Amino acid sequence: MRILALDTSTDWCAVAAGDGARWHVREERAGRGHSERLVPMIDAALAEAGWSLSDLDGLAFGAGPGSFTGIRIGCGVAQGLAFGCAIRVIAVPTLAAIAQEAFRARGWQRVITCLDARMREVYAGSYARAGTEWREIAAPTVGPPQHLVPPATDGSWAGAGNGFSAYPALATRLALTEVDASVRPTARAIGELALPRFVAGEGVPAAAALPLYVRHRVALTTAERDAGLRL
Repeated sequence: MRILALDTSTDWCAVAAGDGARWHVREERAGRGHSERLVPMIDAALAEAGWSLSDLDGLAFGAGPGSFTGIRIGCGVAQGLAFGCAIRVIAVPTLAAIAQEAFRARGWQRVITCLDARMREVYAGSYARAGTEWREIAAPTVGPPQHLVPPATDGSWAGAGNGFSAYPALATRLALTEVDASVRPTARAIGELALPRFVAGEGVPAAAALPLYVRHRVALTTAERDAGLRL
């Protein structure tokens, strides 16, 4: 099964085309340039794989939480491509993709994922691996870092995501055994999570593919902007 995965939920723009055996990846730190870089990167990844859009069986995207604008760009591009090719779409939570990347890179199987959400808040979720699948222990949420609590389960936990560099004290307070703040959601991780779901027959039509907004506030007051806060 051939799928295309993409992520624009952080300041990185990432694309992966693969079938599980091999992934053709394009990644770059785009800042606010996702709208300019995403489609050329998709073209490059597909060209390396030797595929066209019509060869795809499914499309997956990082649905959030994360950058509001970035998520909208990723979702919109995914919807447009999937509609044109009449293929199914799977929206993969960004925090689950961080857990998958932490497993692939570090072998961690119990991961608290944490992204800096600006406005003195973090996005966080907890995931435990069972066999070849992940179990969501704590659903994605947003709030002040001091409100985070360890999962109410036995065993040790690792931490992944840039929220741990923004708030270094979190690692100690959550009693984490290891932390890697450099782990981020990648298109390959999104593809790895989506592929077995596509094989199982999951996926929705393009129009039904929706972002995952944990924070529903999308604008700042003038005073907040003047204070340097960012969504």
